[in-house]
Amino acid sequence: MSSLNSTTLYHPPAFLLVGIPGLEKEQFWIAFPFGMMYAIAVLGNITLLVFIKTEPSLHEPMYFFLAMLSFTDLVLSTSSVPKMLSIFWLGSREIGFVSCLTQLFFIHTFSSLESGVLMAMALDRYVAICYPLRHSTILSMPVVVTLGSLVLVRGIILVIPICFLLHRLSFCQQNVISHSYCEHMAMVKLACGDTRVNVIYGLFAAFLVAGLDVTMIVVSYTMILQAVMRLPSTEARLKAFSTCASHICVILALYIPALFTFLTHRFGHSIPHHVHIIVANLYLLVPPTLNPIIYGVRTKQIRDRVVLLFQHKAT
Repeated sequence: MSSLNSTTLYHPPAFLLVGIPGLEKEQFWIAFPFGMMYAIAVLGNITLLVFIKTEPSLHEPMYFFLAMLSFTDLVLSTSSVPKMLSIFWLGSREIGFVSCLTQLFFIHTFSSLESGVLMAMALDRYVAICYPLRHSTILSMPVVVTLGSLVLVRGIILVIPICFLLHRLSFCQQNVISHSYCEHMAMVKLACGDTRVNVIYGLFAAFLVAGLDVTMIVVSYTMILQAVMRLPSTEARLKAFSTCASHICVILALYIPALFTFLTHRFGHSIPHHVHIIVANLYLLVPPTLNPIIYGVRTKQIRDRVVLLFQHKAT
């Protein structure tokens, strides 16, 4: 009875996170830029949330979505980076089975939410440029809240089955995860038995989220481009493009590392494993770090509030 057979469900009491496989000695120093990026992300996103809440001129759909993006970035980075830094600096590699599933739930749910918020912001830019006189009517606050709630519920509904499917697997006393955080496919690779359902559902959820959001973003910007090119003056075109520049930068900061991580995890067997893990870590750090900087620099109201704040401190 003590031996495991094919029908015995075994969950290790805890997993051991390797960190960055192959760079265990170097990851102590790698943690310093990661820690700096995390500090910038926390400070920047909290500052954005405070400014949006306290500045009446920012109580518009675009800035409501930006507040959602900042909150998402805070949860996404905080659910992964503190544990990551404790591995790099303190060698605290152990994470309980339930804690691992909880971390996975938050990382994947809020990754989906971030993608959904960027899609909603693309729709906002489309309405603002193509239907400027009807913008406040089409994207009223109830519509904005409903849209934000839908992308959050979508993420929760899609990720909960991933956690249940992992919970039904037996891990055959394997508990070393070759990653810096609990990631779906990294955990699936430790399981024994048939994992086809997990792999297929993981691909389905990823393609559903990314496919829908990227399609909506591309369609929105195609229609925006058509509308902008019909504007009579070059100055008007540049002004219209300028309103979209911040959003395009944020989209690229999210989807480029996400696409690299997704493809290398499944098809990039020739790419060194430590490269994949570093990019996967940056995927959780770069967007939260860059988003408040990009929008802080590009948004006049936020930029003016920051300047005013420093002027008050100087006096």
